[in-house]
Amino acid sequence: MALPYVEAVVGFMIFMYFFETYLDIRQHKALKLPTLPKTLEGVISQDKFLKSRAYSLDKSHFHFVHEFVTIVMDSTILYFRVLPWFWKKSEHLVTLVGLNAENEILHTLAFLAGVMIWSQITDLPFSLYSTFVIEARHGFNKQTIWLFFRDMIKGMLIAIVIGPPIVAAIIVIVQKGSPYLAIYLWGFMLVLSLVMMTIYPVLIAPLFNKFTPLPDGTLREKIEKLAASLKFPLKKLFVVDGSTRSSHSNAYMYGFFKNKRIVLYDTLIQQCKNDDEVVAVIAHELGHWKLNHTVYSFVAVQVLTLLQFGGYTLVRNSSDLFRSFGFDTQPVLIGLIIFQHTVIPIQHLVSFGLNLVSRSFEFQADAFAKKLGYAAELRSGLVKLQEENLSAMNTDPWYSAYHYSHPPLVERLAALDKSDKKEK
Repeated sequence: MALPYVEAVVGFMIFMYFFETYLDIRQHKALKLPTLPKTLEGVISQDKFLKSRAYSLDKSHFHFVHEFVTIVMDSTILYFRVLPWFWKKSEHLVTLVGLNAENEILHTLAFLAGVMIWSQITDLPFSLYSTFVIEARHGFNKQTIWLFFRDMIKGMLIAIVIGPPIVAAIIVIVQKGSPYLAIYLWGFMLVLSLVMMTIYPVLIAPLFNKFTPLPDGTLREKIEKLAASLKFPLKKLFVVDGSTRSSHSNAYMYGFFKNKRIVLYDTLIQQCKNDDEVVAVIAHELGHWKLNHTVYSFVAVQVLTLLQFGGYTLVRNSSDLFRSFGFDTQPVLIGLIIFQHTVIPIQHLVSFGLNLVSRSFEFQADAFAKKLGYAAELRSGLVKLQEENLSAMNTDPWYSAYHYSHPPLVERLAALDKSDKKEK
């Protein structure tokens, strides 16, 4: 008789759903508050606050519905052993098209194709409503229905091209077997992540957005001067047409060693009052680089990946575990899926810990930008981005601590003010 692993997993999933719903309710109450936090009084306009409040409440209502549907579907799929049923159906599909169903790679690819189609179908209503109702209602959505579906189709095609070789490689590595399996899997994923980090901005991202060099002018000169003063090896400076899809704004950097690039959303440039606010945002991002936050984060991810593969190698031959989930065979991919479900409690703890570290990094990057002399511009830029993105002004501390990888604006401004007082 198989042990009730799946019942334990479903039970914990439901427990976490109720716990996170409790946090969502706390956050919803905070969002309904009719006044700004004292720290933001006189900083955020009343008009922006009311718009932000309405936008946040709309997203909160939608989130409650989405999460309820998700937990019902996920629990049903696991508890009623839908996965093993679908695994067998995918075997019939492989046979139907005249291929060898005993080939685990072909069987797995057929299974994943079905999962991808199912995911797209079940998520589509929520994506459409979020984009063309909520985002459009509050003035953020800029894409047409054609662009929406074009992006979705492109994403599926990219998955079809990239996915099979990766899946095949993982299956072959596991099938070969080795006492060092965890290290081999980790090494493969490390190389894969480095390759993807290299080709994504060059080959994949341009399929969805247009990247153009930042035009010559004072903004470009100030960013290049700042990068040079920090010895940041800036090779290219791009503007991406984020406004074709949304009026939300952002900025990021990427690249290895001496080949760094910075990307500014066109909406960021449009929304900031002056060039110095944009430069202050970039100073914050460069702070992450200068303080080695990107290196620490990368190393942390690699350590966690290695530990996960180590755990997988310990349970992959557990026939009781597979039988509990309804499988009479032990496919590589199914083993990975089952393992991910069994370590959900640990994943929640790790995610919480990583959020705490990320929040600390954000405070440090803000302090770094301040030391460079951009305190006023950073404050102004953060406020402007908060207003233009209609980000939540009131946040519940429990919800924020559990979910946010970035501190709320109130905490960031308070930290900058606190450092000011210390210096005085």
